[in-house]
Amino acid sequence: MTDESNALHHESDAATHTTDPSTAGGGNMGKVITLVIAVAYVLFSGYMLWDMHSRISDLERKHVATDQRSSALESNLKNTTDALASQVGMTQEELAKKTAALQQSQHAAVSRLSEEQKQAISEVNTQVSGVKSDVDATKTEVATTKTNLEATNAKLNSVVGDLGVQSGLIAHSRDELELLKHRGDRTYYEFTLLRGKPPTRVSTVSLQLKKVDPKKNRFTLSVLADDKTVEKRDRNTEEPLQFYTGKDHRSLYEVVVFTVTKNQVTGYLSTPQQAPQSASLPPGAD
Repeated sequence: MTDESNALHHESDAATHTTDPSTAGGGNMGKVITLVIAVAYVLFSGYMLWDMHSRISDLERKHVATDQRSSALESNLKNTTDALASQVGMTQEELAKKTAALQQSQHAAVSRLSEEQKQAISEVNTQVSGVKSDVDATKTEVATTKTNLEATNAKLNSVVGDLGVQSGLIAHSRDELELLKHRGDRTYYEFTLLRGKPPTRVSTVSLQLKKVDPKKNRFTLSVLADDKTVEKRDRNTEEPLQFYTGKDHRSLYEVVVFTVTKNQVTGYLSTPQQAPQSASLPPGAD
């Protein structure tokens, strides 16, 4: 029994250890894949090592070239720096000379301008002094003229004419006559009459000197107005010789003589503003 039992036991073990074909095939495939991966990894690692080595070689070559270029640049830079330093040294010397010359020129210009300003100020002061003197003189003249005018106004007076009519202001000289003209109350015509001459036209009337007496300041003249002749005999200077004329014979005219000489008299004719005027006025008419 023992031998048979052992035999059966061995057969059972043998049957148990018999290999399954499908299981054996799966293990071989895994080994192949692993092997392929390992080979690929080795190849890839070798490629990477080769590529890295190549890049390192290129970098080393470029580094060497860069060092050579740097050395060349340093050499060129040194040469250029030396040359530039030499030029700058010369330029600084020239610049110093030019600066000194410019400063000297500026000082000269400032001095010249200062002198010109002083001269201009002196001239202006002289002109101002002259203008001030002129202004002072003008003020004096104005004051004198004002004084004379006030004196002239004081001399102007109103008198009664030879017809007994109250006359306007009477001028005793040509200066006073100019003052009357500017008042604008009446119209004034100056005249100078010569003894023995034909009648002289003054405005719309005619005047003729008949007789003069310089010692007594007396005279005789004829007045022709409205085709009528009126003789003013032995009249005195500055006496208003009055007569009426015009269409209505209401316009009062006055003749005043203020100078009498050997053969002539000088004076003026005074007419109302609305009185007619001659087409051609004699010299000196307003």
